[in-house]
Amino acid sequence: MLIRPRRNRKSAAIRNMVQETHITAANLIFPLFIIEGTNVKSEVASMPGIYRYSIDNLLREIEQCMELGLQAFDLFPNIDESLKDKYATESTREGSLYLRAIAEVKSRFPEACVVTDVAMDPYSSDGHDGIVENGEILNDETLEVLGRMALAHAQAGADIIAPSDMMDGRIGHIRNVLDNNGFTSVSLMSYTAKYASAFYGPFRDALNSAPKHGDKKTYQMNPANQREALIEAELDMREGADFLMVKPALAYLDIIKLLGDKFELPIAAYNVSGEYAMIKASARNGWLDEQRATMEVLTGIRRAGATAILTYHAKEVLEKKWL
Repeated sequence: MLIRPRRNRKSAAIRNMVQETHITAANLIFPLFIIEGTNVKSEVASMPGIYRYSIDNLLREIEQCMELGLQAFDLFPNIDESLKDKYATESTREGSLYLRAIAEVKSRFPEACVVTDVAMDPYSSDGHDGIVENGEILNDETLEVLGRMALAHAQAGADIIAPSDMMDGRIGHIRNVLDNNGFTSVSLMSYTAKYASAFYGPFRDALNSAPKHGDKKTYQMNPANQREALIEAELDMREGADFLMVKPALAYLDIIKLLGDKFELPIAAYNVSGEYAMIKASARNGWLDEQRATMEVLTGIRRAGATAILTYHAKEVLEKKWL
């Protein structure tokens, strides 16, 4: 045989030389959960190693992460039930937990990239991503709330705003609100293809943000659909998105590749809480080698075409020098 592919696998030095896909700290975004209080660090039971932080501890955590080389952080608020209402008014209240967290992170670490989540569900008494009337999620009325929320985030110092709600037209609406208020340099990372997935459970535990009734299938996408993602991506690109995101990642590698092949914008992928929890639970039971499984998952997401990966593994893989 003249051609023997195994020759390029015969030693670690050669395997490293010809490796096609690489992950660095620059490719990772670390999601972080925020809770009210002082000196609070509360572990999420369904996500071993992941915590809800009061702002003081959030700043300490980000400092440690930045020393490891992480620079991008996506913040998510755990809001007390008493502050939730039909119109998510806590999301834009001056002095609210989330707006204080954004401002304090940017003040302490101006070089950090702060990504913010725009959706009603953490603040909604209904637990949905939009205004609920008679069991229906109102699209256009919700856009007004999302626009105000995005503007409040920009005013607090957000670098990238990530609308996760899946309302039609929200990218264009938010882009117009930001531009009309002088925030033309604030980026939009659209949750372009966000599927109605079974893998979100631990995240909803972390934020106590599950729907109080019904499900999210009238606005999140059907897991069986692929071409629909192209429609969403085309709309988001036209409306001014700077990144297109696929969520979840692991069961949707084909969608990551599809969008990466079709569009010139950077593709982000969210390695979601359920995907993280599966590896952690399996490793704790001795069923998987955690390092190999984690790196295989992240490499697969990157290989499929993701420029940026939102992952709860971000700090650990750097801390343990798995990259």
